[in-house]
Amino acid sequence: MPTLPDAIAHWQDTLHWQPSDEQQHHFQRLYEGILQGNTQMNLTRITEPRDFWEKHLWDSLSGLGVWLRADAPLPEGWPTQPDLRAIDIGTGAGFPGLPAAIALPQWHITLLDSTQKKVRFLSELIQTLGVSNARAICDRAEFLAHQPSHREQYDVALLRAVGSAVTCAEYALPLVAIGGVAILYRGQWSEAETVQITEAAHQLGGSLLAVQPFKTPLTKGARHCIVLKKQRRTPDKYPRAVGVPAKQPLGAVVS
Repeated sequence: MPTLPDAIAHWQDTLHWQPSDEQQHHFQRLYEGILQGNTQMNLTRITEPRDFWEKHLWDSLSGLGVWLRADAPLPEGWPTQPDLRAIDIGTGAGFPGLPAAIALPQWHITLLDSTQKKVRFLSELIQTLGVSNARAICDRAEFLAHQPSHREQYDVALLRAVGSAVTCAEYALPLVAIGGVAILYRGQWSEAETVQITEAAHQLGGSLLAVQPFKTPLTKGARHCIVLKKQRRTPDKYPRAVGVPAKQPLGAVVS
C-alpha cells in the first residue's frame, strides 16, 4: 500500500500546525480506506500519495487553519468554543469532514451526502478508523435544513466542490446557528463573485466575513476560502426546493 508523505515542513509553513503521530496514522488509514473504497465505487481520481496529501488532506484543512493554531487567538467573528458542531455538506468521499474530524478531535462533525452508497461506505470507514467524533447521514441540504433538529444547529458548515458559491451559501446558512460561519472552498475568485456572495449572504441572514487566499504547497495552485458569518435567522423559505438553488441562484431571482 502506498505511503503518504509526512509533509511536516509543509504543514508548518502553511498552516502553522502539524499532525501528531496518531493523527498521521489516521491520515494514512484514511488514505488506505479511500483507495480500497475506490475499487467498489467512484470516490476520487486523486490517488497518488503526494496528490492525495495536497488535494485532499491539506486542502481540507486549509480552511480550518484558524482553529488548528494553538498559539494564536481566533480572528474576530469566528466561533470560539472548543467543541464546535460542524456539518460537511456534500461530503462525497469524506472531504473536508474526515480530515477535520481527525485534526480537531474536540469537534462534532456530521458528514452529509445524498448518495446512500457513499454514506454507508463513510459510516463503515468512520468505524474502522475509530473516529468517534464524526457521523455520516444521507439526505439533501434542501430537506435537512428545514428539519428543526438540524436547522440553525451548527457552528460551522463546510462546502467543497458542491456548486457555485451563491448556491453553496443557500445550502449552508440555513443550517448555521447565529454566530456561526460557513466556509466555502473555492479555486479562483473574483471581485464580481465577492459582490454576488455578499448580496446572497445578506438575503440568507449572513454577511461576508473573510476571503482567504492560499497557494497549494506543492503545485502552487490558487485556492480561496470564503467565510460567511451568520448574523440573524434565515428566512423560512430558504433553502428553496431541490434543484432551485442551482438553477436560479440568489441574485438572479427576486427574493
